[in-house]
Amino acid sequence: MKAVDELLALKDEEQAVHLMRFFKTGKGQYGEGDEFLGIRVPKTREVAKKYYKTALFDDIQEMLNNKYHEIRLCALLMMVLIYEKIDDESLKDRVLKLYINNVNNINNWDLVDLTAPKIIGAQYLKTRDDSIIRMLSNSKHLWSERIAVVAQWSIIRAGEYNLLIELCEKFLHHRHDLMHKAAGWMLREAGKKDKTVLTGFLDKYSKIMPRTMLRYSIEKLSSNEKRFYMKKEL
Repeated sequence: MKAVDELLALKDEEQAVHLMRFFKTGKGQYGEGDEFLGIRVPKTREVAKKYYKTALFDDIQEMLNNKYHEIRLCALLMMVLIYEKIDDESLKDRVLKLYINNVNNINNWDLVDLTAPKIIGAQYLKTRDDSIIRMLSNSKHLWSERIAVVAQWSIIRAGEYNLLIELCEKFLHHRHDLMHKAAGWMLREAGKKDKTVLTGFLDKYSKIMPRTMLRYSIEKLSSNEKRFYMKKEL
């Protein structure tokens, strides 16, 4: 595949070592065993834009199965471009199914964050059917759960918050801080649209929220408000 060949030609071993540390690929870490080519995201985006119009779904699936993180990312970015830019509902449906069937390959936070709002979130806004998000949130699978939460970003932008609040309550005591970060981030985004959504959640839960979730959620509040909610944490 030309896209894969192009990515392999961009390999930077020094940068790959840095990325493997950054994305926690060591034994027992959340990205254990993942391999990197050492390509920065803008370059990967360039390759995705170059080939998404002519990409075959079998080729995209093969890329999603690839051991290299950037090749999987490129496949996912091509899927986003197909979903957003090609006016064919049957292709959008195929992208959605491919995404859901490959959650085990969407196995780090950047792969989730760059794609979940634009496919899973966008699909919800198109159909107002929350069954996919609920299925992912009930999976007991870290990356599927993060997809469900981060997909809320596009939904928040549309001014809808009920599903976000439900998910943040559901994952209030999640075992992994990657979920605390995701929930806190989405609460912060909701607060930028409607501050009462954030403060209402904080008023109810700030005393029992994980520290990471709380700190992420209050980043854009005033110093006085931050102090108020951090005191409630103690």
